[in-house]
Amino acid sequence: MKAGIIIFPGINRERDMAIALERSLGRKPRMIWHREEDLGGLDLIVIPGGFSYGDYLRCGAMAAHSPVMAAVRAHAARGGYVLGVCNGFQILTEAGMLPGALLRNASLRFLAMDCHLRVERADTVFTHRYQRGQVFRAPLAHGDGNYFADAATLDRLEGEGLVALRYATPQGESTAAANPNGSARNIAGILSPDLRILGLMPHPEDLVDPLLGGEDGRPLFDGLAEARVA
Repeated sequence: MKAGIIIFPGINRERDMAIALERSLGRKPRMIWHREEDLGGLDLIVIPGGFSYGDYLRCGAMAAHSPVMAAVRAHAARGGYVLGVCNGFQILTEAGMLPGALLRNASLRFLAMDCHLRVERADTVFTHRYQRGQVFRAPLAHGDGNYFADAATLDRLEGEGLVALRYATPQGESTAAANPNGSARNIAGILSPDLRILGLMPHPEDLVDPLLGGEDGRPLFDGLAEARVA
């Protein structure tokens, strides 16, 4: 598995992501400046968190039109894997690669805290190291993480099994109290119909080492290391 991390002006989580990927994949990921258009030879493209273009206009809206995104779309169309975390999730929705939008947190406050995620399906390359219904801890840090989509889109995501992760209590209950940002139906992460694109708001890459407080997020990256590539 060969991975690359997209870097936009204002992105600031690329080093955390690189550490997580290298630990699991056994090789350093390629760092890709947003003006590059050649993603040849890569199996996984990661769009990390941060504040691309200072979050001007809307979070992810300007990055979605950067030259590299045409190459990311082509990579996905070829069957490549794409992971978008936090700002990366916002960019994927703005680029139309995942449905819905990430709105201002319901509290209207920036949140930096741990949350708990319930695994809704464990048969994808991103989640197969977890069990369905398993709950794991992940940090979050965002001001616009409130996932929104119209009722028809939400019903389609649910009906097609494209909700990957949901905010929950440590006991696995999907409650309003466990929902930190007001996301519709406690949705924390969604998949593309072919299951090769995952967008999520929390940061599993920040829990991959006991020295960082735990390894709850490491199964996601270990699972990617085992993924079959073309």
